[in-house]
Amino acid sequence: MFDNLSERLERSFKILKGEGKITEINVAETLKDVRKALLDADVNYKVAKTFTDTVKEKALGQNVLTAVKPSQLMVKIVHDELTQLMGGETVEVNLEGKPAVILMSGLQGSGKTTFSGKLAQMLKTKKNKRPLLVAADVYRPAAIEQLRVLSEQIGVPMYSEPENKNPVKIAQNGIAEAKAKGYDLVIVDTAGRLAVDEEMMNEIEAIKNAINPNEILFVVDSMTGQDAVNTAKEFNDRLNFDGVVLTKLDGDTRGGAALSIRSVVNKPIKFVGTGEKLDAIDQFHPSRMADRILGMGDIVSLVERAQEQYDEEEAKRLQKKIAKNQFDFNDFLNQIKQIKKMGNLKELASMIPGVGKAIKDIDLDDDAFKSIEAIIYSMTPAERSNPAMLDGSRRNRIAKGSGTSIQEVNRLLKQFDQTRKMMKMVTTSKMGKMMPKGKR
Repeated sequence: MFDNLSERLERSFKILKGEGKITEINVAETLKDVRKALLDADVNYKVAKTFTDTVKEKALGQNVLTAVKPSQLMVKIVHDELTQLMGGETVEVNLEGKPAVILMSGLQGSGKTTFSGKLAQMLKTKKNKRPLLVAADVYRPAAIEQLRVLSEQIGVPMYSEPENKNPVKIAQNGIAEAKAKGYDLVIVDTAGRLAVDEEMMNEIEAIKNAINPNEILFVVDSMTGQDAVNTAKEFNDRLNFDGVVLTKLDGDTRGGAALSIRSVVNKPIKFVGTGEKLDAIDQFHPSRMADRILGMGDIVSLVERAQEQYDEEEAKRLQKKIAKNQFDFNDFLNQIKQIKKMGNLKELASMIPGVGKAIKDIDLDDDAFKSIEAIIYSMTPAERSNPAMLDGSRRNRIAKGSGTSIQEVNRLLKQFDQTRKMMKMVTTSKMGKMMPKGKR
């Protein structure tokens, strides 16, 4: 996501490196390159021009402090303007109402149905909502079945009327069902078309007028680039939607839609889909996205994901085991599972400042843990609990059982031993600082 744009912007800022001050000449040269980078990323031409004109105006009005290099100042100005371009502030979804009703809209193939499931799960776990999914797509044969499968996977009920071909009535009946059964959130999945057409617009407008939703979200495939912006404008003219959802931001996308759509329709981006898994959904934070575009990482989002998997009681138990040097392969395996729950490994690593560029060409995914897990699963319960008993013959057996080599097994055991020592040292140091002076 945004890899090419990030590289191009970094090269643009290098024009100012070594310069003692910001001048009209070196700013013009830098921003010419920035504008080209934005256009190549499929950003709307008018948006790109307005953006660079604003940056130029602000840059030329700045006095460069001795401690700040011109290139650093330019990065800050571009960061601030990127943040404003994408909305400035994080905007929450409107969940008022009993029940709150969210209407999903967008073209066919944009990912509406999958996103409906993701959103239901997110609001169920993070906001303690009791959602009901409503299948109001009466045209695509697999739509109801797809939503049913998703509802089972996330443990959220679904309302459908397979024989009814009136989406307005289905949506109304779904809301009535939610009221009768005490659900406090309804997410209505509607039909899409391959292109914007009058029949489609009339239908979703009729649904909107009939159910009066608290929130209308427009779901757009970010890989469609500038077309996504044009489609968003047409939908907004008819529906006056409340927010945008960008799906498939994990794909080979140039990112232009994310940078243009807010300016063109003047509606906030509220969520982004970052993968196929049902937990691959993030609230959209303009400032954090600007950080990532400029290669600064997104450490706040990384910490938030870690906290979602954090179990305080488990952490205390683990700390005691580490302090006693009893951390074993069962604990190690649990830590791997927690990391995998946080999301795609390459995406997680790219959130660490400075790491994104370093791993750009490295194939890093969940399979990276496969050989480690295979080795640990090939150990007996006793061996996992007591790694010290792993002698030569046991290691040979584990290598054969896991389909790995003895060298890989030895390497894992060595790394595990080093990790355990380091964890014990850090934990002991922390506990020592927390103890009263007289008891150390």
